[in-house]
Amino acid sequence: MGLFRGLVFLLVLFLIERSNMSLVRLNDNGYEDLVIAIDPGVPEDGKLIEQIKDMVTTASTYLFEATEKRFFFKNVSILIPKNWKENLNYKRPKHESYEYADVRVAAPALPGRDEPYTRQFTDCGEKAEYIHFTPDYVLGKKQNEYGPSGRLFVHEWAHLRWGVFDEYNEDQPFYSAKSKKIEATRCSTGISGINRVYKCQADSCVIRPCRTNSTTKLYEKDCQFFPDKVQAEKASIMFMQSIDSVFEFCNAENHNQEAPSLQNIKCNYRSTWEVISSSEDFENTTPMAAPPPPPVFSLLRISERILCLVLDKSGSMSVIFNRLNRMNQAAKYFLLQTVENGSWVGMVHFDSAATIKSELIQIKSDSERNKLLESLPTQALGGTSICSGIEAAFQVFGKLTSQMDGSEIVLLTDGEDGTTGRCIDTVKQSGVIIHFIALGPSADEGVIQMSNITGGKHVYASDIAENNGLIDAFASLTSENADPTQKPLQLESKGLTLNNDPWMNDTVIIDSTVGKDTFFLVTWEKQPPSISLWNPSGTLTEAFTQDALSKMAYLSIPETAQVGTWTYSLQAKVNPETLTMTVTSWASNSSVPPITVNAKMNKDTNSFPSPMIVYAQVLQGYLPIIGANVTAFIESKSGKTEVLELLDNGAGADSFKDDGVYSRYFTSYSENGRYNLKVRAHGGTNSARRSSRYPLNRAAYIPGWVVDGVIEGNPPRPENDEDTQTILENFSRTASGGAFVVSQVPNTPLPDVFPPSQITDLDATSEGDQIKLTWTAPGDDFDVGKVQQYIIRTSGSLIDLRENFDDTLQVNTTDLLPKEANSKETFVFKPGNVSEENVTHIYIAIQSVDKSNLTSKVSNIAQVALFIPQADPGPDESQPNPNPGESHPNQNSGVNISTIVLLVVGSVAVVSIILSITICILTKRNSSRRPTTPL
Repeated sequence: MGLFRGLVFLLVLFLIERSNMSLVRLNDNGYEDLVIAIDPGVPEDGKLIEQIKDMVTTASTYLFEATEKRFFFKNVSILIPKNWKENLNYKRPKHESYEYADVRVAAPALPGRDEPYTRQFTDCGEKAEYIHFTPDYVLGKKQNEYGPSGRLFVHEWAHLRWGVFDEYNEDQPFYSAKSKKIEATRCSTGISGINRVYKCQADSCVIRPCRTNSTTKLYEKDCQFFPDKVQAEKASIMFMQSIDSVFEFCNAENHNQEAPSLQNIKCNYRSTWEVISSSEDFENTTPMAAPPPPPVFSLLRISERILCLVLDKSGSMSVIFNRLNRMNQAAKYFLLQTVENGSWVGMVHFDSAATIKSELIQIKSDSERNKLLESLPTQALGGTSICSGIEAAFQVFGKLTSQMDGSEIVLLTDGEDGTTGRCIDTVKQSGVIIHFIALGPSADEGVIQMSNITGGKHVYASDIAENNGLIDAFASLTSENADPTQKPLQLESKGLTLNNDPWMNDTVIIDSTVGKDTFFLVTWEKQPPSISLWNPSGTLTEAFTQDALSKMAYLSIPETAQVGTWTYSLQAKVNPETLTMTVTSWASNSSVPPITVNAKMNKDTNSFPSPMIVYAQVLQGYLPIIGANVTAFIESKSGKTEVLELLDNGAGADSFKDDGVYSRYFTSYSENGRYNLKVRAHGGTNSARRSSRYPLNRAAYIPGWVVDGVIEGNPPRPENDEDTQTILENFSRTASGGAFVVSQVPNTPLPDVFPPSQITDLDATSEGDQIKLTWTAPGDDFDVGKVQQYIIRTSGSLIDLRENFDDTLQVNTTDLLPKEANSKETFVFKPGNVSEENVTHIYIAIQSVDKSNLTSKVSNIAQVALFIPQADPGPDESQPNPNPGESHPNQNSGVNISTIVLLVVGSVAVVSIILSITICILTKRNSSRRPTTPL
């Protein structure tokens, strides 16, 4: 039996690591179980299904060629909303859900913003969250602007599956190349085109050459790269897959390392094909000899939720930490507030055997909910037979439908059961989803395997009542297919053990996006406390409904609760006492998406000393909420809680600044076993803002094509100013991030094994004969604490600095005193003597060292050009320049010598290049001037 448990635990560790990912798996070169979900808010349109099929079928062929005959799409499920009409071709989903779909077809984040994108906030080489297509794009209404859908799907799939990034950068669309020209950020440089400003008003469009900005020495903001329609270049798909000749990803031979592309920044200058080639998919396949078959599609329609509570009432539930009563409190909360109207709900109790306590009842009103409350267990006796409980739930489902596909079991247990292996195969074949709530440190490991096999959630609740973990666990089990406006959101979850002071006082914020069916729940351990609740106007609310048997009281606010700050005061009647307060609410308006918080760890199993990352997404619909205060609470199995402030600063564990994803490293492991994650987000007055900036990793917009020397332009992309931010009212949200398992944590005090985190936002600018560096400070342990010192090195060769960092020229940093982690660092220095010949740029990188002499990874590489880059010649270069901050391409007057003359430290010589640069620019322009064209 011990051997069986050991094998199960090893398998569990393998499976649980993948539990939060999609269902996609690679089998014989083909991707299976890809899920494309249509949002419930999308109007019914049969053409949309057919266009999805055409898109994936075309993409499969393109993917096969692009990956050198390795990969294709084998079978795909299209998830259809419940509000679409029934059809004989539609089946019931098994484990597929909208929440975990690989592709979402949903309305744009803002009207008119139909750009496809991939929600990607993890490291290079790691899988992303999902792809977002709008209905208009799938229906072909926006393909002139973004290219054919099949090709674009492969571009987005590379983001999603292999964790590569775009080979363009909308924040840095141009750069100064070694050729001393201004080049468009792209890969490969073999893609030809011209740079122009293209402006349209009504039916009139104006095209003119790009002017250079006097500060950046690069092109002005409105300048765009227009590719030639006819090309010979085959790469790259991650730049502009819509070019007819492009069938490849950039590889090591043709990769453009100079460009400030997101791929270079995030993947350490590796090409997209190098990243793909190092993936697990690539390593486990070989090229196919024959072309692949077309994809097979399944049409799945979401229907009413069917679930059964399977509750442990074995003897340990009674004698340990009052578990039976705590389970009943949480189950009542679930039945009263969490499970949605229209759902079918049944109930099973189990100990050494199982009993069906309620057949499936469809919830239509409070009457059905109250009937289910009467079926909760009142005493705990006997042993633990988990399979008996599961098999009884199958009987419950069988009385409603012959197919159990997509039915859900909510299984709660606190004990181990060595016989769970006997029903694993039955569970796998059933099509049922098992959500596992583990109560206490001894809950069965085998059930985790079942949960992960079936695509269910796994949540852990400790025996520390004040952490409110059991109620949070049930609160997380909302429907995975419901629109956010149609399911409850947790606004508050707080507990306190009171010793000397009998009062628990605090506030709850109800913002305007919620307020419908607001529910307040208070629990206690010994005696009912006095409860007072005031609305934002200062009026005392009516009395709570008290359930003395279950030691809980609750109040439901009729209609829509008043917006503002609600104040509560709880007074314990005994000492000590543990009290908790939970508040949930629904969206106030079905047409206005509420603010939501979703939390997760980067993986669900880990071994010391590998760090983990906490992620929390704060969104309103698909728009990011920035400037919020987001805190993670990580509880170990013994109840010890670690508190982390999560950041959206684009440094350390956070990949992108201001994308609504708040992140932080977690390394404070206190013991082996399960940990549970809970996140709280709060938007204070004038601090949190809803950002209207375009989504990161969005598909490249095609401004137009150059055909026979003439630009054929597309309509300008509808843009919101990148600084458009709506200041939000106060709000608060709480969310469970599920459980994870840590192993190999030493029993002795943890050694210092965690280095500083990599600096990823190093930036360099030229200031006269000096270079100014800025970056975000890392910490002694990743992003916590303070580093001991910085090592700054420079080189005239990007490759040399990247591959031979320790051998390059070191900058004197004696006067540089590191600041606390996440502070802004600034350092100014005069560049040293660059030994390489024909140097056009100085490249700079940083390495951090902590007090234990552990070093970070080398930072991203910043650069400063030693020349004024040459702009493209244009046909009308003699026209006046109306913008004083920008210079026209042929204007060479007013050049500041300090921008191109750098003092060589440690030498009496001065690098004087102004004359040769000027001559080079003039000569080049005279020799390459084109005849006047309509451009």
